[in-house]
Amino acid sequence: SARLSSMLGKVLYVSGEESERQIKLRGERMDLNPENLYLLAETSLERILEEVRQLRPDVLIIDSVQTVYSEGIESAPGSVSQVREASGQLLLLAKSSGIPVFLIGHITKDGTIAGPKALEHIVDTVLYFEGERYHNHRILRAAKNRFGATNEVGIFEMTGKGLVCVQNPSELFLGERPVGVAGSAVIAAMEGTRPFLVEIQALVSSSKFGNGRRTVQGVDTNRVALLVAMLEKRVGLQMSGDDIFVNLVGGMILDEPAADLGTIAALVSSFRNVPIDPGMVVFGEVGLAGEVRASSQANLRLREAARMGFRKAVIPQNNLSGIDKDPRLEVIGVRSVIDALDDIFTGLR
Repeated sequence: SARLSSMLGKVLYVSGEESERQIKLRGERMDLNPENLYLLAETSLERILEEVRQLRPDVLIIDSVQTVYSEGIESAPGSVSQVREASGQLLLLAKSSGIPVFLIGHITKDGTIAGPKALEHIVDTVLYFEGERYHNHRILRAAKNRFGATNEVGIFEMTGKGLVCVQNPSELFLGERPVGVAGSAVIAAMEGTRPFLVEIQALVSSSKFGNGRRTVQGVDTNRVALLVAMLEKRVGLQMSGDDIFVNLVGGMILDEPAADLGTIAALVSSFRNVPIDPGMVVFGEVGLAGEVRASSQANLRLREAARMGFRKAVIPQNNLSGIDKDPRLEVIGVRSVIDALDDIFTGLR
């Protein structure tokens, strides 16, 4: 809010959960002294709209939309009817006056917007602010954007002065990577148009019980189970009865198939207790037949790997024809998982 006021002019920040004094104390603690930031502790929609008509701010921020209620509706604040009415009235305000409106809302435990789905359809852009409780960094993800690209991410670090943009996320995610330890691989991932490198760890251990456990964080659990079954069928690695733990380091969440080859490399590294070359990066989608399929934006991924000092990359064969040669990086194309494992692990087959 303070930065918006310095760039755009008058900002009206409506807080339904905290008083002006609480917000003022937080601003003083962060050394913020904006001249054009106006605070309003109010939950009545009608009084908020009246204040907007009098002040004519350049930006309006509602924190949060679940606390705003209309006096013409009898249900409690946060109910479906109240959230729908508040968002509808604020939509009309934005369209008629041209004032950008930011609606801050709560999310459920599974990470979706709390309240009616209509709220997501009404707005022009949906931004998810994510972060693990025990990590310093936070991720701002664009899930919907009528005026630009989706799936873009911004990575920020929580400091005593507030959120600070992380210019080099690859360095953040690889900062404490162990060297020479089995079960660790580096993936060249993409979020929207932004490449970054992230470490994926796997631990495969023998189970004392009949059925092996599957504990996965950061990647899709079903995808890991599929890759384990493929390794058993196509490569002959019998690990279905073992306990398998997979973790994407740093609290990041990846759902793109290009992470498949890195997941397989980490699993086989732990299963065979053979470390992967710390200067190697991998990416590629893996099919049920064990084939390695091409991934999008291969040039951006390889450019990020070379910038971070990696010397070798194992990528899908079909991506080789469209990449720019970089003398800093040896690029190897593979058509199958067996070929990939032969290049990643010397003498595996």
